[in-house]
Amino acid sequence: MAANLFGRYVWLMDILLRYKRLTFEEINELWQESGLGYGEELPLKTFHNHKKAIKDIFDVYIECDRKDGYRYYIDEPERIEGNNLRSWLISSYATLNQIQADEKLEDRIIFEEIPSGQTWLTCIADAMRRNHVLNITHQGFGKPDPSTFDIEPYFLKVVKRRWYVLARSPYYSKRNKERGIKPSDVYLVYALDRISDIQDTGKTFKMKKNFDVHSYFEGCCGVITSNESPQKIVLRAYNGFADYLRTLPLHESQREIGSDDESTFFEYHLKPTFDFYQLVLAQGDQVEVLGPESVRDEMRNFAQNMLNYYTEKKENKPE
Repeated sequence: MAANLFGRYVWLMDILLRYKRLTFEEINELWQESGLGYGEELPLKTFHNHKKAIKDIFDVYIECDRKDGYRYYIDEPERIEGNNLRSWLISSYATLNQIQADEKLEDRIIFEEIPSGQTWLTCIADAMRRNHVLNITHQGFGKPDPSTFDIEPYFLKVVKRRWYVLARSPYYSKRNKERGIKPSDVYLVYALDRISDIQDTGKTFKMKKNFDVHSYFEGCCGVITSNESPQKIVLRAYNGFADYLRTLPLHESQREIGSDDESTFFEYHLKPTFDFYQLVLAQGDQVEVLGPESVRDEMRNFAQNMLNYYTEKKENKPE
């Protein structure tokens, strides 16, 4: 499919998601004002062709309400908004459309550098689609040398601009089965930017029907998992930092439970993994863990270590 056609489809879905209901005349006017239209009109026949293509490709239906002045709208928009992948793709591509088509914006958008892991995205996604076993060379943090082994890629996940692949390990799963260890299936997460090589083995695998990715990451703040159950954690946000947390929650379970003159209290239901502690520490002195005591103690240990770094006299420090 030509890239500009795909861009047109995304543009049409995006404006209907934003404006809700539009007549063809209003759509045509927005088209001429957009960077894709170059001031030219959108032919009615082309519009209907785009409607059909959007239905076939995205399973998104654009309907016309004749009783409301022949206004067009997306039927069941919640199907898009509730689908994280589809919503992300439309939003990202719509933004890219605008930037690429409008030269005035090209030098006014500043992008943050992204780790190199996306190099392997297409390869892994293709293997997932065909259920192909991959042979990867991976070097985890703290490991002196890389290791090469097979994986069965199940899911891709992005956290803080870093891509990960969640995969079943044939080696560890086989070893557990031979030793009678249950559950025998072992699933591990690998950062794509720690992979130096990928080869498609051509071998196929069958995904385990009893594997639930949502259960696997339940209560997690990132990609580090734990066998312990999620627990209630209460956080105090000082001064105006509560507004920041309201607009950008630390976790999907975040719930505001009260406030006083100096702070606001938030409750979370999650597993206090290393990812969680790093997330809280990243907020600096704007937040405080109130409970449970075990989590508060762990935060105290982190804080004490940091205090030691800045109070102890360091020898052999660089000039």
